[in-house]
Formats: sequence, C-alpha cells, structure tokens
Amino acid sequence: MIDLLARFFISDRHSYHQPRVRQAYGRLCGLLGIFFNLLLFGFKYFAGVISGSVAITADAFNNLSDAGSSVISLISFVMAGKKPDIDHPFGHGRIEYLSGLALSFLILLMGVELGKSSIDKILHPQPLEAGILPAVILVASIAVKLYMGFYNRGVGKKIDSLSLKATAVDSFSDSIATTVVLISMVISHASGYNIDGWAGLAVAVFILFAGYNALKDTLSPLLGQAPDPDTIHRIEEIVLSYPDVVGIHDIVVHDYGPGRLMVSLHAEVRGDGDIFALHDAVDSAENQVLKELGCLAVTIHMDPIEADNTAVAQMRQQVAELVRQIHPEITIHDFRMVPGPTHTNLIFDAVRPYDCTLSEEELVDAIRAIIFDRWPNHFAVVTIDQAYYSEKQ
Repeated sequence: MIDLLARFFISDRHSYHQPRVRQAYGRLCGLLGIFFNLLLFGFKYFAGVISGSVAITADAFNNLSDAGSSVISLISFVMAGKKPDIDHPFGHGRIEYLSGLALSFLILLMGVELGKSSIDKILHPQPLEAGILPAVILVASIAVKLYMGFYNRGVGKKIDSLSLKATAVDSFSDSIATTVVLISMVISHASGYNIDGWAGLAVAVFILFAGYNALKDTLSPLLGQAPDPDTIHRIEEIVLSYPDVVGIHDIVVHDYGPGRLMVSLHAEVRGDGDIFALHDAVDSAENQVLKELGCLAVTIHMDPIEADNTAVAQMRQQVAELVRQIHPEITIHDFRMVPGPTHTNLIFDAVRPYDCTLSEEELVDAIRAIIFDRWPNHFAVVTIDQAYYSEKQ
C-alpha cells in the first residue's frame, strides 16, 4: 500500500535522503498510522466491552495512544522540514528526535497505567465472555499491526528515520501483546481459568520494554552519539580515493537531524606538492562527501607531511608500533622529525581511545618514556587528541 500511495503522492519517491521526499514519506506513514490505530481502537474497544476483558480494553487504549503518537510524528515531520532561519541556521531536523522522545514517554505512561489496571484485575478477577467475534477482531488486529511494523521499518530504513523505526518496534510489540491476549482468551474459554489480568500484565511489560527501547534510541542522538561506522568508512573511502591525500584523521561528525550532517576532518597531503593542485583535490573530496552523504557542510583541513622522506616514514612506523604497546588502539598522525646536534625531537599527535585507563598526562609520560627507552637521544613532543568514534563499533 505504501508503494502504491507513494507512486501517486510523492514525486521522485526514490530520492530518500532529500528533505522534501523524507517529509512526504513521514506524512504518509503518519496519516496511515492514525487511520489504522483509530480503526483498531474502535474494534478492540467493542471486543473488550462485549467480552469483559481488561486486557483487550487496555490493548484498545494502547492503539489509541499509538494514534496520538502518529499525530505527534506527523507534526514533527512537518516541523522538521522547515527551512533554516536566522535563529536555527542548521535547520529544525532535531525536532524528529524530540518527537521520538515524547512518543517514548507516552508509551511508558500507557504501560504503567495498563500494569496498574491489570494488577487490579488479578486481585479482583471478573468472568470473561469469550466468543468468536472478539477472537476474529484480535486476529485481524495482529495482522494489521504486523503490516504496520513492516512498512514503518521499511520506510524508516529508506529515509533513515529513528521515529519510524521506533514506531515499527512498537507495532511489532503490539502484535506480540495482542497475541498474548488472544492466547489468554483461548485458555480461559478452554479451561475456565481466568488469566486475563496476567495477560494484561504481560502486555504492559511488552509496552514498557518498547517504550524503553524507543527512549534509548531517541535520547542517544540528542546527547551526541558517535557517528554510524558505515558513515565514517564511506568518508574515509571517498577522501582517500584522491591520490594527493596520503592519510586522514580527526574526523568529526555533527548530527543536526536525519540527513543533516556536518563533517570536518584533517587530510594529510605531501608537503612538497603544488598547493593549488592539493587545494583543488581537497575541494573535490569535500564536494563528493557533501553530495554522496547529503551533508549540510563538509570542511577538510590540509596537514602537510614529508611523504617521500624514507627516514621519517620508517621512524613513524616504528613509533606507531611502539605506542601500541601501551594500548593497541592508539594511533598517531602529523609526524615530524626535527634533528639537532645533541638529540632529535619526534613531534606528533596521538589519539587516545575512550577505554584507555591512562589520563592525558599519564599517556604523554608513558609515550615519552617508551620512546626514550628505545632511543635515548630522541625526545617525544606529544599532543593528545580524543577520538570521536571507535573502530570497535
């Protein structure tokens, strides 16, 4: 259905990372979510009333809250698509994350309320009127929720939307929860043992778990999570594909909302190269990263190095291997050798991994000591950099 509707209502529907296309898909999924959830609420509430099941009634109100969530999601996509202004020069993309945060709290609230009503039903059980009609409604509900989960997950992956991915998880959780309710009805009808309250409690647990996962996924980018490893690897591939670039480091990715990345990095270039040719290569790399990743901006700083000095290259490799004895993930860059009449200075930056137990001062001392032990007439002049992503991701 999504593909059919997109064909009619979304022009250039395969340009998933274009803000206009993302907004259109977000609106479409939001409207479908409102329609399906209101429909499910009506049928489930009717089934809950005629069966006297608190689990079915609670599941119905869960669908009503999902409809409200779809309204919030729809509004967030519209607001996130607003153009940058003087107060928000990087756009309004993070509104999607804020809406996801609001949806997470709504899901958690619904789970708590359902848990309370289920516990009351366990303490004060009431007879159920299980029948064919409530069962048929629940089976249809499971099928609809599975369909909603699949289309939200599919579109969420295509347009890279945490909000839709969270909605997909919630839909799959709802289908499991409704299955539990259906099973409780069958057991109650077959055995006469009322487990409706326990089934409602199980549904509450599923809802709380879904809310927790949604909260975790939406809170992380707001706090400034590490960039996606695939994004880092693609940036490295693009920039290093230019022959004038011999190395890169200090990659920083700022996230201002889905499809709104700002990238900066340092590119090592030959110190004896033509500055105009090098600048042109760096400009080309910036433009390619900008276009392929759909970034707001890309900035590359040039670091000149002695690329053809064999002695410097050999010493750099030896120092790199030596410092990895302190921690296997330490890397170095901007390496220079300054020889003098009494000693040689080795000047370089070292990247400190997040799981390194040494402080910056302790790490500098350790590097100086290990180099001095190997070459007593060599002094290390070290600057410690902090990594903004991990190769372990």
